[in-house]
Amino acid sequence: MQLTRFTDLGLRVLMYLCHAEPPQAITIAEVTERFDVSHNHLTKVVQFMGQQGWLVNVRGKGGGMRLAQPAEQFRLGQLVRALERSHELIDCAEPPCVLRGQCTLKGLLSQGEEAFYAALDQYSLADALKGKTQEAIVKLHRSSPYAR
Repeated sequence: MQLTRFTDLGLRVLMYLCHAEPPQAITIAEVTERFDVSHNHLTKVVQFMGQQGWLVNVRGKGGGMRLAQPAEQFRLGQLVRALERSHELIDCAEPPCVLRGQCTLKGLLSQGEEAFYAALDQYSLADALKGKTQEAIVKLHRSSPYAR
């Protein structure tokens, strides 16, 4: 299974926000620079995550984004499911498949996909931040020209 760029960026933003010291609002400009990503694409991701209730987004001077809850409360499977936004592994309708209605492949793939999400649901966002990942994110924060 390959995750979309939207999901990849969403997960990176959440991980980055886990290590703001003290928990403070981080700007889109800072994340754009730290991860070398498109400002417009990041804005869409951040807006979506705010709508999901994962982020508190504050506009204007002194604004930014921060996690709405502790990292331990985010389940990775739930995050990926939502960020993927019903991205099906296989679409039998477009282009129309001649085996449609007589094929078990879509059901088997759906079963595998659910197993994938169930495995991810065993871990929290905090689990993804252990070890070298945490060290790398802390270094990103320290090297940021936005550090306060």
